[in-house]
Amino acid sequence: MTTSTRGAGKAPAVLVLEDGRIFRGRAYGAVGETFGEAVFSTGMTGYQETLTDPSYDRQIVVATAPQIGNTGWNDEDDESGRIWVSGYVVRDPARIPSNWRARRSLDDELAKQGVVGISGIDTRALTRHLRESGSMRSGIFSGTALDSTSGVGPAAEEELVARVQAQPHMKGASLYEEVATKEAYVVPAVGEKKFTVAAIDLGIKGMTPHRMAERGIEVHVLPATATEEEVYAVAPDGVFFSNGPGDPATAEGPVALMAAVLKRKTPLFGICFGNQILGRALGFGTYKLKYGHRGINQPVQDRTTGKVEVTAHNHGFAVDAPLDKVSETPFGRVEVSHVCLNDNVVEGLQLLDQPGFSVQYHPEAAAGPHDAAYLFDRFTSLMNTVLMEGQRA
Repeated sequence: MTTSTRGAGKAPAVLVLEDGRIFRGRAYGAVGETFGEAVFSTGMTGYQETLTDPSYDRQIVVATAPQIGNTGWNDEDDESGRIWVSGYVVRDPARIPSNWRARRSLDDELAKQGVVGISGIDTRALTRHLRESGSMRSGIFSGTALDSTSGVGPAAEEELVARVQAQPHMKGASLYEEVATKEAYVVPAVGEKKFTVAAIDLGIKGMTPHRMAERGIEVHVLPATATEEEVYAVAPDGVFFSNGPGDPATAEGPVALMAAVLKRKTPLFGICFGNQILGRALGFGTYKLKYGHRGINQPVQDRTTGKVEVTAHNHGFAVDAPLDKVSETPFGRVEVSHVCLNDNVVEGLQLLDQPGFSVQYHPEAAAGPHDAAYLFDRFTSLMNTVLMEGQRA
């Protein structure tokens, strides 16, 4: 990625897709060039949490909501220490942010962090195209990357398409170590400490350990490369595997660690990438979705209760597990506990012979609905049950 100063409403910009389709607009955020997988997010709000979600590493995110930036940028809602998206695509950016918590505009923050964006394009048409053709490699170009007076001509278009086509695919990409913490840290329990959890950071969002801390859990956040010995050195009552970017088929280290946790029968909970890691450790395959699930309005049914929940998603891969039967695995019986009502994608796994479960979506609700917050309580109950059984033994 190459960038220069802020250019909203000034420099021409183009979004180039690998299939040759080009959208013309104006620079937004930083001016320059960037590459990534073009994906769309259907949330009408919560763009700050989206942009700082490590799971969006190396992706150019298209906002389907037409007006973006109205609430500006504050210093409280970041989900990590930086913006992770490769680029940002909006239709109608706010000229002046209006919110009592705002410290600066979204445009200014994108420019400050060197994130190249584009505004003023038909994001509805772009979203429909990605739904039909699938998420694909793309690039945003503005400033010196284009002819400063006339935009981009036919010859230059061919060159830009070729550059986009030369970029790596998301399938086969190993990204989780790129975004994870390099050093372990602790999020203390709020109030009385009840449990200790080792959280494997594969791209964890800041709100996730906070939600556990609210329930009396002391959370030891460990690097993605953590070993079995390092995990159990903190004497965990439970182990958590976080969300994260990239292809789960590349995550051999986390899969091996998950298998070690399963062998010890420690209570475990995984979300998003962690759900895919559990699936792989149990012997299931994973596959890339055509355009994925991204947004804060995805309907999921909890098959254990029959309840339908509106949930927050950010994933382009899924677990390939049978929906219509209980599966036998090396670690006992497993069933699909949650399913997406839009397309029947597996959204959760439940271990039936030992304490553990996972979901494909984000129950921390940052940003998003609170329908799935009970899953943290389910994890707490699981650890409490195992602890009580151990005391009785």
